[in-house]
Parts: sequence; structure tokens; C-alpha cells
Amino acid sequence: MSDERKEHLRKGRYVEVASLLYNIAEIVVSLTAGFATGSSALVSWGVDSIVEGNSAAFMIWRLRGEEKGISQREVLKRKKIALGVLSGAFSIAVIFILYEAISKFISQETASMSWWGIGILLVSLVVNPLLAWGKYHYGKKTDSPTLKYDAIDTMICEYQTIVVLIGIGLVQWQGWWWADPVAALLIVPYVAWEAFNAGRDARKVQTDEPA
Repeated sequence: MSDERKEHLRKGRYVEVASLLYNIAEIVVSLTAGFATGSSALVSWGVDSIVEGNSAAFMIWRLRGEEKGISQREVLKRKKIALGVLSGAFSIAVIFILYEAISKFISQETASMSWWGIGILLVSLVVNPLLAWGKYHYGKKTDSPTLKYDAIDTMICEYQTIVVLIGIGLVQWQGWWWADPVAALLIVPYVAWEAFNAGRDARKVQTDEPA
């Protein structure tokens, strides 16, 4: 392995470390604020952040392995495991989000305001594109489909952030109680699509495929 590739792998891993640390902050703030205010959209966004954090952790493990010079077979094995775990985590997130949103439709409970929740969403609008750029940039430099896939995943999280902010805004300023669970449900198709893609890609991993 060339020194240049090793350096790109190291920088890609640093981006994933930053992603993991930021997702931990997202999880703590969004779930605390979401459960405190009864916002299914915030809770669902926090659950997706758990999936994002899980993805970053497995990417760190995979990149670190290649950086240390493990065999190509082991690199591919780690890639397959990471994608499989991602698929399972996304599937669990879909079930949880559906349960949370449907429960809110049944109870017709109106979510209250949380400046902490809105704050972390606004910060994420800025942070997520930066993380996505870093992942895609080093994914391209190292010819790594998994890093580029994770970059797309991060940009989908950006879309979800916008949806949740709109949902919270409609609840607070228009009094539309149903906007919060609807915002949560709008996240479901994208998370489900990610679950399908990750599972499909895991099954396709071959020994001659670039890691």
C-alpha cells in the first residue's frame, strides 16, 4: 500500500471519528428533547442518528483495518459485516419510527417547543454537509464505495433535518398537531431504502470487489 493511500485512509477515518462524536451529541440532545416535549419527529430523528453513529463506528473499524494492512479478504469481510449491521439497524429504525408516529396519530398529542431540539437541528444543517463532503472526498481518493455510500447517508440525514424542522415549525406556529408525526413518517421511506441498499450491497460483496 502506498503512503498516499494510507494517508487518505487515515484522513477518511478522522472524518468518521468526527461523525461519530457529533452523532453522539445529536442522539443525546434530540432524544432528551424529543421525549421531554412529546415530539415523535425529534425522537425519530434521534433514532436515525443512532444508526448514523453505528455506521460511523463500523466505518472506523473497517478503515482502521485496511490502514493497518490487513488482507484483502479481511477488508472485504469487514465491509460485508458493516453493511449487514447497517441494514439491520436501518430496519429497526423504520419499525420504531412507524410505532412512534402512529402512536401520536392515535393520541393526537401536540408536541411542545424545545429550543434545545431546534438548536441541534440548526447546527446539523451546517455540520452534516461538511461531514458528507469529507466522506465523499476521501471515498473518491481511496476508491471506497462504502465511504461514498456513507456520505450519501449523511446527506439523507440533512434532508431529514429539514423535514423535522418544518414539522416542528408547523406545530408551533400553525397549531397543526399532525405535522409532527407526518414529519416522522416522511423519514421512513428513506431509512427503508437505505436498509434495502445496505443489505443488497452486503450480499454483493465479492473477493475481487474494491473495498
